[in-house]
Amino acid sequence: MSDITRNDGPTGPMLAADGTPLKRSLARSLRRQKLRALMLIAPLLVFVLVTFIAPIADMLFRSVENQIVSETLPETVLALRDWDAKAGSLPEEPVFAALAADLQAAVAAKTHTRLGSRLNYENSGISSLFRKSGRDVGKWDMTTDGPFREKFIEIDKGWGDIGVWQTIKTYSPRYTPGYFLNAVDLAKGVDGIEARAANERIYITLFLRTLWMSLTITASCLILGYPVAWLLANLRASSANVLMILVLLPFWTSLLVRTSAWKVLLQQQGVINDLLVWIGLVGDANRLVMINNQFGTILAMTHVLLPFMILPLYSVMKTIPPSYLRAAKSLGATDWTAFWRVYFPQSVPGIGAGSILVFIIAIGYYITPELVGGTKGVFISNRIAFHISSSLNWGLGAALGAILLVAVLLLYWAYDKIVGIDNVKLG
Repeated sequence: MSDITRNDGPTGPMLAADGTPLKRSLARSLRRQKLRALMLIAPLLVFVLVTFIAPIADMLFRSVENQIVSETLPETVLALRDWDAKAGSLPEEPVFAALAADLQAAVAAKTHTRLGSRLNYENSGISSLFRKSGRDVGKWDMTTDGPFREKFIEIDKGWGDIGVWQTIKTYSPRYTPGYFLNAVDLAKGVDGIEARAANERIYITLFLRTLWMSLTITASCLILGYPVAWLLANLRASSANVLMILVLLPFWTSLLVRTSAWKVLLQQQGVINDLLVWIGLVGDANRLVMINNQFGTILAMTHVLLPFMILPLYSVMKTIPPSYLRAAKSLGATDWTAFWRVYFPQSVPGIGAGSILVFIIAIGYYITPELVGGTKGVFISNRIAFHISSSLNWGLGAALGAILLVAVLLLYWAYDKIVGIDNVKLG
């Protein structure tokens, strides 16, 4: 018996076996299928959300979050609203009284040192100011120990510095662009956004160095990896398998061991310099400096990332029929013309895949530049790690990471517009 029937009317809707309109029954069945599919992929979605989306969202939030000032000094922030930071005079007594009350509460909650550390990123010395003042302010009687302006200055002359109060007012909002400004060598001051001192401008240089060195490493991997991939794709299977093991061998060796080996090879008393001195190309007093600089970083990272270029190239070249080159030569093409006009265009998807893979890995690399780069060969990622793990300036580290993420996305978008991401193949 058919599951589909039609009602008695000549123009009525088709009905399912249970009497409901067929259109509604199909829509209900489609919703059930979508729900079952969603339940199947729900664990993966939750995993991606928790381990990927949430950390990125938290990083973006930390790069603009500044709630500690307004939460720790609420009365002081309110009292400073009427103070003219450009007037050149200290705040009046009510502001100092509000600061005393806020500091007493902060000392009891043990948050005054965190506040000092936050403001110390913007004005060096404020951290010790809050720490020193907290020990005395906690003992004050707010009803009898006033006036507080002279008492604060007596504790530390820093409270008589207008710059301290300007910093507190400037960074009193709950959200601030200050971290992003610092990440591009700018600062938020009383008069607006201004450039930092010349000896404090390091991040733009680091960003440009990271971009240039990542592109150089990608180009080096392509120049070295293309012939190797071509050889692998055109050798007999038995020979190609042996060479493939050699290509994959670095993956089976610790990254730390490989990087340490380069330190031994590249240092001035290392193997390479000893060999150059032995064959007479370099004098013993003029040994080459190949480590703790950009050259050492580029060389070591090219070695580390070369397999990531060879494998996509090989997987694409393996799909190019050798008969194409033979056909081109039979029509009169030279070896170079046959390669350039026939073979190379078909390998472009592998070049695109390998280049994107190597570049994205290189631009965020950390261990190798840290060990062999010195002060001139480190990447912006090393500075991000420093702020996250050592200086604990998480806001600036998050801002640097966000800028790096945006830069990678912009380059990815530009690559898609110029080459087309659909042309990128891994095999």
